[in-house]
Amino acid sequence: MSQFMNFANTFLMWKEGPLIWISDVLIGLTSIGIIAVLVYFKAFKWLWKEWLTTVDHKKIGIMYIIAALLMLFRGGVDALLMRTQLAFPNEHFLTAQHYDEIFTTHGTIMILFMAMPLVIGLMNVAVPLMIGARDVAFPYLNAISFWMFFFGAMLLNVSFVFGGSPDGGWTSYPPYVEKMFDPGPGENYYIMALQIAGIGTIATGVNFIVTILKMRAPGMTLMKMPMFVWSILITSALIVFAFPALTVVLAQLLIDRIAGAHFFSTTAGGMPMNFINEFWIWGHPEVYIVILPAFGVFSEVVSTFSSKRLFGYSAMVGSMVAITFLSFGVWVHHFFTMGAGAAVNSFFGISTMAIAIPTGVKIFNWLSTMYKGRIRFTLPMMWTSAFIPSFVLGGGVTGVMLAVAPADYQFHNSYFLVAHFHYTLVGGTVFGMLAGLYYWWPKMFGFQLDERRGRHAFWWFVIGFNVCFLPQFLLGLMGMTRRMYTYPSGLGWWIPNFISTIGGFMMGVGFLLLVYQIVWSVRHMPRGVADDPWDARTLEWSLPSPAPEYNFARTPIIHGRDEWWYIKRGKFEQEFVEPTIQPIHMPKSSGRPFLIGLFMFVAGFGFVFEWYVLVVLGLLAVLVLMAWRSFEFDYYHHIPVSVVEKTEKALGRL
Repeated sequence: MSQFMNFANTFLMWKEGPLIWISDVLIGLTSIGIIAVLVYFKAFKWLWKEWLTTVDHKKIGIMYIIAALLMLFRGGVDALLMRTQLAFPNEHFLTAQHYDEIFTTHGTIMILFMAMPLVIGLMNVAVPLMIGARDVAFPYLNAISFWMFFFGAMLLNVSFVFGGSPDGGWTSYPPYVEKMFDPGPGENYYIMALQIAGIGTIATGVNFIVTILKMRAPGMTLMKMPMFVWSILITSALIVFAFPALTVVLAQLLIDRIAGAHFFSTTAGGMPMNFINEFWIWGHPEVYIVILPAFGVFSEVVSTFSSKRLFGYSAMVGSMVAITFLSFGVWVHHFFTMGAGAAVNSFFGISTMAIAIPTGVKIFNWLSTMYKGRIRFTLPMMWTSAFIPSFVLGGGVTGVMLAVAPADYQFHNSYFLVAHFHYTLVGGTVFGMLAGLYYWWPKMFGFQLDERRGRHAFWWFVIGFNVCFLPQFLLGLMGMTRRMYTYPSGLGWWIPNFISTIGGFMMGVGFLLLVYQIVWSVRHMPRGVADDPWDARTLEWSLPSPAPEYNFARTPIIHGRDEWWYIKRGKFEQEFVEPTIQPIHMPKSSGRPFLIGLFMFVAGFGFVFEWYVLVVLGLLAVLVLMAWRSFEFDYYHHIPVSVVEKTEKALGRL
């Protein structure tokens, strides 16, 4: 019994108290519930065949989105726990250690395991359909990318109930996270979760660069691509060039921790500032990795619901390309206070101000597109309209303020900065991805989400967002720094913190209403929605909702931008490469990507606790699976003409 209690207190963390006990119970009940449902409906075979082994980009995109919404819930709960702790002065709802853990996992989950999969999910759902492709360039690699992300996310979440969560902040600066100061397994969880998911993300970047450059339908030149596709091409390039910096610096930190190296230990000749520079060489492009796809979504939504061609298309493309280059030249603004000197700070201050220019170009182009348009305020358009003032004032203007190095000495590490990046990432990325989710939902599932219930979720979330984060600008100017787990009374911080906490819970209500809207719509909204319910402009809306496995029965020929809009109005004639339907070449499903992700999880878990038997077994299994794949030659199949014709007839297209 004593051995069990020692194991429970050490690894299951039962000594941490009621929050851990409740979490263990909820995880156990949820797991039992999922298994019970699968047993009741005899759905194990269906789950394996249709989802766990799929290489269909549309299903992979849906799995990314589901995982992202789950991570939004987990990260949101962390946020509410922090806001509860900070609602009153001298509060001890959480201990300092528990607050540090929640603070760390909240930031890590929201940026890397919520925002990234939402972006990649919409990429998978929409891009091949928008360019007239039947799949991505490397379907098998696409499945591996998803399962690497998924099991990386699971590894990070396991830390909450087994061994201990990371507690060094989402940036994990040394020397605080070197083993001397942070000896537990939490930091190893952080490193390995990000490494596993990051490898999958780099593969996604490569995959979509090749897909967009090599698989566009005939006639679709680069300057005829939809703006969302442009945003994904540039995002993929940013991923390929930025994420290796994160991979390298995390590998260095892991070697420091488990092998006794000193990359970042000043006492042995290392330099912590090297970590910070390498981290932000990835970290600031990462901001654009998650915001540029949102800009692409807004471009499609504004054009569609204003019933107008996008204003300044060429300028929009040019501004995105400019951001690609400028984003790699601004990272030092994250630490003006490091003491690099006036010349360095001036250079990076000017480059940070300069990057606001191409961003401003987009804002004016969207407003010009709306000008004199027949605007329909559907849910996608409402989220887009909420984005513009939130991002411009809360994210953009304050970003330029932070670019002024002398002023940044006041703003740095204060709640002013916290408010700024939440207005950027929530007001930009989350609003954009929700707009995209509503916009492409009918194409994914064949029915629309209920508008009335969605409007309730919208207003609760948007109002709550502003109530939560506007007071934090004031808190920053009053001197409250981030990472404080409590604060004394008498500083004037209580009322803004209390208001901020109310706003946080309003956002939580908005999220629950969003979930309710989805559940209600699944049960009650009519199926068989029109293939083009928005009267949209791009190629994906020429397909059935949802699209069949092969996407296009015949490959379309493209005549210009907004191809589908002009076909509907008789300006273009719909033409195809093949005169008649031909057998369609498609990849076979495979269970190996799932197993590769699983065994990477095993290896990562071994690294966390330095159990090297698990590391060897996990990596060896991955190598065996990769070798097995290399000797597989029959990994495609042909869909016969008769099957395609039968499908098209059932969809009313023949």
